Amino acid sequence: MELFRFLGWQVYKDAKELFQLVYKVVSKLPKDIRFELGSQIIRSSFSVILNIAEGSGKNSDKDLNRYLDISIGSLSETVAGMDVLHDNHFINKEDFNLVAKSAESISKQLGGFKKKL
Repeated sequence: MELFRFLGWQVYKDAKELFQLVYKVVSKLPKDIRFELGSQIIRSSFSVILNIAEGSGKNSDKDLNRYLDISIGSLSETVAGMDVLHDNHFINKEDFNLVAKSAESISKQLGGFKKKL
């Protein structure tokens, strides 16, 4: 097995871009919201990256599949958090749509990856 094989995966690269986007959006929030809700959303988007990486180091497709499922769950958590921020007028529709579109693309990539396993 190739060491750190995830570094070449497009889904990993896209997850890092999502994290950067989320971080940028969250950094514009009011301080109290940024440290309460924002930090949770940052953690959930970071979890996508970390679970892809951790799963890639497992010895079986079954284990990798489980970590990809966790990544998909973290994507849902990220989008839900951004939706709450949008509903409460902390972020605009454009920022929400950018995050949601990126998360959808990553989710589809992960789903396709799971089917290949």
